[in-house]
Formats: sequence, C-alpha cells, structure tokens
Amino acid sequence: MGKVTEPHRCFWCNDTQIYRDYHDTEWGFPVFDDKHLFEKICLEGFQSGLSWLTILKKRENFRLAFNGFDIASIARLTQKDIERLMSDAGIVRHRGKIEATINNARCAEKLLESESSLAAYFWRFEPEAFSRPQAFDVDTLKTLTHSKEAIALSKDLKKRGWKFVGPTTMYAFMQSMGLVNDHEEGCHVREALLDARRQIKNTYINNRQ
Repeated sequence: MGKVTEPHRCFWCNDTQIYRDYHDTEWGFPVFDDKHLFEKICLEGFQSGLSWLTILKKRENFRLAFNGFDIASIARLTQKDIERLMSDAGIVRHRGKIEATINNARCAEKLLESESSLAAYFWRFEPEAFSRPQAFDVDTLKTLTHSKEAIALSKDLKKRGWKFVGPTTMYAFMQSMGLVNDHEEGCHVREALLDARRQIKNTYINNRQ
C-alpha cells in the first residue's frame, strides 16, 4: 500500500494529533450554543501566557472541574470551591483565572438579562468582509493577533465587568468560535468552513438580534 497523503493544514497544527484533530473538526467552525461559547471564552482566558496545547490536553479536566461550563452553576461557586479548584492538578491552578471564570459566569448572567443569548451578543462583533485581509497566506496569518472588532469586544466586556478578556485573547476566541475564518488558503478546512457559514447564514446570522 502506498503512503497516505495528509491533507494540507494550517501551519500551526501539524506537530501533534490533538492539534490536528482540533483544527480539522472544531477551530473556526461557527458556534451558537451558549454553553459552548462560554467554555471557549473561559479556556481562552486560561490559555493566556500558556500554549493552547496545554489547554487542549486539560480540557476534559476543565469540564469536570467547572460543571461542564454551565453558567448558572459556575456563578454560584464559593470561596471554598476556589480553594478546591486550586488543589486540582488536572487544570491550570491560577487563582486569578479561576476567580475570573466565576466572575465571568456572573457577568454572563447579567448580560443575559438584556440579551437573548450569548451567541446573539458575540455575533454582533462579526467583522465585515471588506475589513478582512486580502490574502490568507502564512505570513499574513502570523500577524493576525487582534482586530478592531476584537478590541471593541474586549472593551465592551471589560465595561461589563468581565476579566481576562484582552484584545489578543478575544481575537483568539473569535478565531475559535467562527467569528472569523483564519484557515490559510489551501487548507482543506477553509472551504468546509465557508460552506458551513453559507448553510447557517439564513437560519441564524441574518436573523441574529
């Protein structure tokens, strides 16, 4: 049998299988489920200063520790819970990030008093097509660490009391949950994402509140 040829992927994901799987099935696919969105924004906060591979390897532990990222459940965690989480070797034991996750759950509940969903809120920060790069080659993508929309999202969330939501973290969140499609030209996933966006455009994006 001949050697199986791997499909072309983005430059950052070829080192490990866990990265390849995440890239092929999750990164950049549009997300509209609030629990999934809250998980993503929390994990991006935990990733700050660390590698994303570290977070991926610990993701199931994070889900166990934070009750599946159920917003209401996390919002009711106490100081005793914080101390318990600080002793959990399965997650990133950073007190500020743990406290921020609980704080952000409470902020999410507050936001949901005026918004129909987190998805409706986050998708309002989708960039206009004309503001995106003209080319999605490796050199261009390596420079994409923030955008005016990520800055605006960060600023608005901070005003609402959220923590660990700086512009770079928010741009990574936007990449992860599909507000932008930053797969490079030629990547086998890029066209799949364009198709996914076309399929949902009339069912959600054009009708978001």
